[in-house]
Amino acid sequence: MAKVSMQTELDVPAQQVWDLVGRFNALPDWHPAIEHSELDNGGQVRKLSLVGGGTIVEQLEQVNDNEHLYTYSILDSPLPVSNYTASIRVRQDASGNGTIIEWSSSFQPAGAPENEAVKIIEDIYQAGFDNLKRIFGM
Repeated sequence: MAKVSMQTELDVPAQQVWDLVGRFNALPDWHPAIEHSELDNGGQVRKLSLVGGGTIVEQLEQVNDNEHLYTYSILDSPLPVSNYTASIRVRQDASGNGTIIEWSSSFQPAGAPENEAVKIIEDIYQAGFDNLKRIFGM
């Protein structure tokens, strides 16, 4: 089982970040690779349309607004992964003024060596983090 865990810091309050990233259907609002998201199954499944083509279908496994955390799994994807489960967590930094956003996952590589699958997931997370910094003016 491969694992990826990354985080970044933002100089804005945690609630402000959670208001953007904490909605399961909000990925197109902050991740540059996602063109559109459509909810299904009572809001528990999202179908993500990728910029340049392709689709990822994900299922919401858990959401905890008090903890600023949600967990999801991939049901169908062109990514070289299977049994993929990930969590996004937003928390206040030690100063109480900023935010740390954590994105972590575990999965089985599928159709690519583990190091390549890990690199692809890391690049996806980094693109999201970089765009959040841009959105929040950093």
